[in-house]
Order: sequence, then C-alpha cells, then structure tokens
Amino acid sequence: LLVNTKIQIQFLLKNLKKTIALLSALAMAGTMLAGCGTKGGDDTKTTTTAAKDETTKAGETTTAAKAAEVKDTNKHLVIYIWNEEFKGMFEKYYLKDHPLPDGYTYDFVLNPSKDNVYQNKLDEAIQKQADAADDDKIDMFLIEADYALKYVNSDATKDVKSVGITDDDLKNQYEYTKQIATDSNGVLKGVSWQATPGLFVYRRSIAKTVFGTDDPAKVQEQLADWDKFDAAAKTVKEKTSGKVTMLSGYADSYRTFSNNVSKPWVADNKIVVDGNITKWIDQTKTFTDNGYNQKTSLWDDNWTKGQGPNGNVFGYFYSTWGINFTLLGNSLATQVKDGGKEEVGNGIYGDWAACEGPQSYYWGGTWLAAAAGGNNDAIVADIMKYFTVDTKSMEAYSRATQDYVNNKESIKNITSSNYSSAFLGGQDHISLFAKSAEKINLKNISAYDQGLNEGIQTAMSDYFNGKSTKEAAFDNFYTIATTKYPELKK
Repeated sequence: LLVNTKIQIQFLLKNLKKTIALLSALAMAGTMLAGCGTKGGDDTKTTTTAAKDETTKAGETTTAAKAAEVKDTNKHLVIYIWNEEFKGMFEKYYLKDHPLPDGYTYDFVLNPSKDNVYQNKLDEAIQKQADAADDDKIDMFLIEADYALKYVNSDATKDVKSVGITDDDLKNQYEYTKQIATDSNGVLKGVSWQATPGLFVYRRSIAKTVFGTDDPAKVQEQLADWDKFDAAAKTVKEKTSGKVTMLSGYADSYRTFSNNVSKPWVADNKIVVDGNITKWIDQTKTFTDNGYNQKTSLWDDNWTKGQGPNGNVFGYFYSTWGINFTLLGNSLATQVKDGGKEEVGNGIYGDWAACEGPQSYYWGGTWLAAAAGGNNDAIVADIMKYFTVDTKSMEAYSRATQDYVNNKESIKNITSSNYSSAFLGGQDHISLFAKSAEKINLKNISAYDQGLNEGIQTAMSDYFNGKSTKEAAFDNFYTIATTKYPELKK
C-alpha cells in the first residue's frame, strides 16, 4: 500500500494538468437507483468502453472526486462478481446518472458461487494483485454475509474511509450492515446497498382455502410462533387433501433458525452445534416424514417450479432479495413442459403476500469492498456512495425494484407514502421489513458460517430421507467440516 501511495503521489505531481482535466471529466449529475441479475459462467469477463458524457459542464466534479482528495491513477475499472445482479445495477442505473469519463473502460470478472469457484478465483487474483498490470488490478469486489469476515479481516480490503467514505455518509445505514463488514480492529471494510430482514411469503389463494382469509394480519395469527407454524403445516395438508405442502424443501426454514443462534459456530477451534440448529433438524425431519414438504433442495428445479403458476407450495421464508429478485423472477418464469417451452405470462403475479412469520431473522446481503492495490479509488467511492449512501437514489431504487435498501431515511420516506406492491397484491411489505430490520443482531457470526451452514444442510439430507441415522448424519457433518477447516475439531 505504501508503494502504491508513493506511485500515486508521483503521478499526481508530474501530471497535475491531466489530473485537473480528469476531475473536470468526472462531472456527473444527479443520483438514482440499483437492480438484479442472473447466474454466469466461469471467469467471464466483459470489457466495456464508457461513452463520453456530452452534458458534463466544465468545473463540475463527482462526490468521489471531492472526497478526501482521492484520485484515480488508471482508466480501467475491474470489479469481481459471482452473478450479473450488480453488473446490471451498475450499467442500468449508475452509468445512466454517472457516465464514466471519456476513455475509461471497465471489466466485470464473473465466476459462479457454486463449489466455491468465486472465492477461489478471487483469492488467486488477490495473490497476484501486487504484480498485476494496472489494467488487471482488482478495484472492487463483492462479498456475502456468510464469508464477509474472511476478507474483512485480511489485507485484501481497504478501509472505506481511505477511498472517501465518511462517518456522515454512513449515518443512515443499518448498524448491523456495518458490523458485518468491520474488522477486528474496528475498521469498516465494506458497505452494502441493502438490508436483508426476513419474512414469510405465502400464496393468497391457498391461504383463503386453508384459513378462510388471505389477510396478512390474520395469516400471521396462524403462524405467530413455531408451535402454531407446525400446526398450520398439518392444517395445510388436511385442507388441501395433501395437494399442497407448507414448505418446499429441507432447508426452507433453515435461516430462520440459524440466524437466531445463541452462540457462534466455533469456540476455541471447536465446532458448536447450537440448540436452534438441532431444532431445525428435528422440525425438518418431522415435516419430511409427515409430507409437509416436497423434499426439494434450495435452488433446484423443483424448488423453483413450486414458486411458479403451477406450484403447490404454501409459502417460503425469504429476505428482501428473495421477494424482488428470486420469487418475482420464478413466478414469471418460462417453464419447460413435455420437452418444449410453455410461456406462463403473468403467472401468479399478485397472488403472494407476506407476514412476519414465527421468528424474525435475516438472510444474506451483498457488500462492496475496495480492493487493496486497486488504482481507481475515486470512482469506487462514487459507486459506493451512489448505491449505499445517497438517500434519493436508494429510495428510487427501492420503489423501482421492491428491494429493501440500507438507508433508514429512504425507508422512512417510502413507508410514510402509502407505498404498495402490486406483486404482493397491493401490500406494503417495506413496512414489515422495517419492523424486522430493527431486530437483526449479528453478534454470533463467524468466519466459518458459510462452510458450516452448507455442511450441516448437506449432511442431514440423508437423515431426512431415511437413508441414515441422525448420529451418522452428524458424523458426516463433522467430516465435511474438518475437511474444509482442518484447524477445527469436533
């Protein structure tokens, strides 16, 4: 970092006129929104040349150019991603309001999350960062909640203040979103555009059949705690003659349990299975044996089809992205029938509603991290501010996409304006999310969350299916865990 700093200083001293010209070219007007995406292939790179903003006036500067005298020393922006969601947000919204200066190009390097490909590729690039050519240096990369601490507590990420993000910028963000990206020394290393409180989302038409009403407040009374939720699962089966299940698969309720644990996964290098995890195991085994789920796995084809127009699943536990991105997409998706495509049109748009469910929880979230050794900090800071700080752009994005943004002022403006979602039958789900968001507590997160959360779900599938005992499934889990993390012990 010291070497990079010296290079930047020398560059600025020798190229003062060019720097001034660059600042003028960085003039960017207004603020706006952010959006969604899809899966991508292995190590996909898209290079795009930014168009010149003909409306830029001489003397204007971006918020990033004004911040902390942060300057760029390169004209090629490189961002690592695992799907096209943020790429779509960047191109659809950011570039519309903040076109890059003339001559700038950008790459999104895309590697899928499956089988840890994204992290492996990112780690390889980080190892080569110091010796990489200027145009190949990573400027920014995205991280998820389950493994955020791995990068936050490393030299791979920069203090966001070093790129121009101030305490005042952060004042409207939910505290937990800052906690998750803060390193062991109290340094904030990433910012998120969304908060991810969770709800239970259900089919209105099925609720009317089963409970005689689709009103969210009335349905919530049926699902207000886990005992009531379990009883409701039985009622759903009985009232629909077994044609509809309460949940789709084994892991549908997992995050509601795992994000309410009383202790972290690991203590003194020993794996700790919290009581809430065992509650999930017991409930899922009961649901499987009694036919209250369809034995699907998260993200598989049958799980996805259950959310479409021909689905026979009562509801899903979903956080913010689950509604606006996954559920909406699956509800409108084209489905394959008898070897051909069947267009489903609007599907069941409007037949969904949301309630709080038996327990508050959160699920996921994406953070933007500035890469150590990157050479486009001014633009990185401007991107961060556009998506995670600016109240107007974040409010507009939430209204356009139904996502729940990480800005309390934006949320307040929405919830006080008679907001409603046509997809959810005219319901104001943002207010429900706001209530849940205040209860999120990340004191029990650990750097092992992703591997152990995935490991326990994988190991228990044979037990749920009756192919192994619970004890054998736990033995399998410990094998998975200690193979992935050799420093851990049972």
